[in-house]
Formats: sequence, structure tokens, C-alpha cells
Amino acid sequence: MVLSEQAFKKIDRELAKFPADQRQSAVMAALAIAQDETGWISSEVMQTLADYIGMPAVAVQEVATFYNMYNTKPVGKFKISVCTNLPCALSGGERAAHHLKQKLGIDYKETTADGHFTLIEGECMGACGDAPVMLVNNKRMCSLMSNDKIDTLVNELKEAGK
Repeated sequence: MVLSEQAFKKIDRELAKFPADQRQSAVMAALAIAQDETGWISSEVMQTLADYIGMPAVAVQEVATFYNMYNTKPVGKFKISVCTNLPCALSGGERAAHHLKQKLGIDYKETTADGHFTLIEGECMGACGDAPVMLVNNKRMCSLMSNDKIDTLVNELKEAGK
């Protein structure tokens, strides 16, 4: 089985929020649930979700590949998105990204050899006043990221990943 019974129960709760003829409206939530369980969205997972929801697999793929919050390739245990939009870039985002790249020894779209970290460029996270901003695993926003705060974050995540 591609997804656990628990994941399907969560997806069922999302499907229940919509009329039967609009089940496809739960696809984003279903993708997030699947990704939380598997770490990324494979073509097999997309097909499973499409069959379960009752929509074409290509429609699930369109959603999964349109939004950068879905990983369509394997990523590290911790995916760190660095906001590189202009306000963040002008407020220390480029400096923060450079420091993070040096600390992890990787560039954007790369994963550390130990599989712990993947670094990506992120789009606006809606917190320009808190720049530079980073997002960990699409769930934890980190604001005003000085080099010291970046070092603390990386060390904390390394400990959590053990």
C-alpha cells in the first residue's frame, strides 16, 4: 500500500468537507497529507490519490507540480526554503542564503550527502517586514534570520534529525 490507513482517514476527513461532485477540491489537502507521510509526491502517490479522489491523474500532477510546497522529487528530511523575492533579497535574504549554503555545503535544489537538508529558493512568504525569512518543511516560518539564528536553526534541526 502506498499510503497508510491513517493517511486515508485524514484524506476522508478532507473529502467530507466538499459535496460529492466536488471531491477534487480536496486534492491540495490530500497531497499535503501524502507528502507528510512519504516525504515527497511520487507518480505512484499521485496515481493513488487520483484513483481515491476520483479525478484524472494528470489533474493531480498539475496541482503537485504547480505549487512549490509539494516535493515531486525526494528531498532531505528538512527542506529549507529561503525567500528570494526582492524585499527579502534587499533586506538580507541574499546574505542569509549565502551563509546557509556555506554552512550546509550545498546550493539551491541540492540535498546534503547525509540526506538531512535540501535548500530551495522560495517565493514570497508574506512576511517582508521580518526579512530575511525561511520556511522549514512548509510549516515552520523563521524570521529575521541573522547568521547566528541560521546556525542555531541548523544545529537544532540536526539534533532533531538524529
